[in-house]
Amino acid sequence: MTQPSDIRPSAARGFASDNQASVHPEVLAALAEVNTGHQPAYGDDAVTGRLREVVRRHFGEQAEVYPVFNGTGANVVSLQAMSERWSAVVCPESAHINTDECGASEKIAGLKLVTAPAPDGKLTPELVDRYATGFGNIQRREPAVVSITQSTELGTVYTARETAAVAAAAHERGLSVHMDGARIANAAASLGLPLRALTTDAGVDVLSFGGTKNGLLLGEAIVVLNPGAVRGLAYLRKSSMQLASKMRYVSAQLIALLDGDLWLRNAAHANAMARRLEGAARAVPGVEITQDVQANTVFALMPKDAAERLRKRFPFYTWDEATGEVRWVCSFDTTEDDVDAFAAALAEETAG
Repeated sequence: MTQPSDIRPSAARGFASDNQASVHPEVLAALAEVNTGHQPAYGDDAVTGRLREVVRRHFGEQAEVYPVFNGTGANVVSLQAMSERWSAVVCPESAHINTDECGASEKIAGLKLVTAPAPDGKLTPELVDRYATGFGNIQRREPAVVSITQSTELGTVYTARETAAVAAAAHERGLSVHMDGARIANAAASLGLPLRALTTDAGVDVLSFGGTKNGLLLGEAIVVLNPGAVRGLAYLRKSSMQLASKMRYVSAQLIALLDGDLWLRNAAHANAMARRLEGAARAVPGVEITQDVQANTVFALMPKDAAERLRKRFPFYTWDEATGEVRWVCSFDTTEDDVDAFAAALAEETAG
């Protein structure tokens, strides 16, 4: 018979992704607290009702929240609700919806992604001007949405002013603005701003709010900031297999994150660990930091053979196979000892 100790996950810690981190104890406690009795299903429960109040406190009285299972689901359902079957979505080439969701927006929603080159991962009004074209041309997909990511896939952060400028450019052309906020907490912590300043007040229409990367067991949320920008979202969530029957367990986690300052504490700590790692890595000969470290990810160039050796000691991913650029991600549970041990191993393997 297999003993419990044999199936426990390894205690080894790495820098591959904040998705690989543990679940925050306060989130587990919140799940245990709501795990009593019966509650109505599909979002009619008291816990999800409470989540609506909490979300409106952060994003405004007009905000509507729709818990979902994962980030890809949040993005696909959001973009479907903001567009038509013949629509196009303008996004950076590095956008998660373009590179890491197995074409879900195109396959499930039937959308065309129009990708713009953005070396720092950020769209600009100029890029919106250049790539949001083809209006009224029946031969082409018509742009309907501009999608940005906060913080970006390259670890950079849109300031509130930059987001507002992109949103203004989009709105001038009749386009809605979607934000993939898988790491929006890290962006807010980096800028020292409330969530509303980066979203509602900056002109974002719909937000995919991330929780899994910031300490949740599972679960994200679609937050509609401008009700006029969507249609049929509740039905699309169901038809896209993102409607949880026992929704209270997703909502309870989001409440644990947002009702107090857990979202901010977790993100600020992850960001601080990334800055610590950046400082240590810059001191290692042969290592070059390639992107501004503004949130919880560090991108670097290092010798390929050294990266292969280091990866056997600490998990992490190669971001760009062509250049050998690697990505290191810090999490809410990354410790200073984790960073220091990794930095020491980095120096050893690079010297070797």
